[in-house]
Amino acid sequence: MDIIEKIRMKARSSIKTIALPEYDDARTLEAVKIIEKEKIANVILLTKDRIVQADKERYIQQFYEMNKAKGLDLDAVKNTFEDPLYYAAMMTREGKADGFVAGATHTTPEMARSALRCLGVVERLGTACSCFIMVVPGSALGEDGAFVFADCGIIPDPTSRQLASISVSAAELAKKVLDLQPRVAFLSYSTHGSAKGRLVEKITEGLRLAKILSPETLMDGEIQVDAAIVPEVAKIKYPDSPLKGRANVLIFPNLEAGNISYKLVQRLCNARAVGPIMMGMNKPCSDLSRGCIVDDIVDCVAVTAIRAQ
Repeated sequence: MDIIEKIRMKARSSIKTIALPEYDDARTLEAVKIIEKEKIANVILLTKDRIVQADKERYIQQFYEMNKAKGLDLDAVKNTFEDPLYYAAMMTREGKADGFVAGATHTTPEMARSALRCLGVVERLGTACSCFIMVVPGSALGEDGAFVFADCGIIPDPTSRQLASISVSAAELAKKVLDLQPRVAFLSYSTHGSAKGRLVEKITEGLRLAKILSPETLMDGEIQVDAAIVPEVAKIKYPDSPLKGRANVLIFPNLEAGNISYKLVQRLCNARAVGPIMMGMNKPCSDLSRGCIVDDIVDCVAVTAIRAQ
């Protein structure tokens, strides 16, 4: 059984309710049929007849009270809620849905804003970020070809503190969704002092802070990607690394590196890229690429459902 089927099976083990606000997207409609047929989740497709006006008015007032200090006026909030994206986010906040998934017709910034404003960030971590579950067919690297890549969608130039939070969120997701013991690599152009510079120092400080946040998680860095994921290279470049070339969670130094890497792996290796999965929020949610296929939506719903279990 491959990783994707395991994810869907795990979602079926405890059915959760997921809101989908993009009711007029053809891919979403097809995905709903599959989700319902395979009993992956209970889906609320937010067509106009599924919007409860009394709830909408209450959500508008709650959202206004939560954000008025930021300069939002009530009329602007009412206009915002003409998009069911924010209704889905507030449903999740309230517990009427266990999570929400969007992004087929919304941009990542739109999705991120709705999650940040409605759900808020986990206080312990203090950072909203994202990851992809990458599944490389026929590969023995990572966890039989499975990896978590982070951050590939939210933070352009993370600080050391943000890198630490990203790594902890990604490790927790790997354990929860994929049932694996995370082995986290803080990636760089340097492997344990082979090069110097401000960027290397940022990464080593990120690792130090991550170990404080999650001392039980196996982590190492700074490390080049070949030494992180190829055991034979690790023996040459850094034989003392606790990862031993078997990293399955890869933390990228910035958004450029993460975004480019996941797309290269996806296209060159015919890999599945599930996500971007939003992390660090108080409730689970997932973004989608606007170029997503139907299976991407199904799998993001499954991942979001598992995280709500």
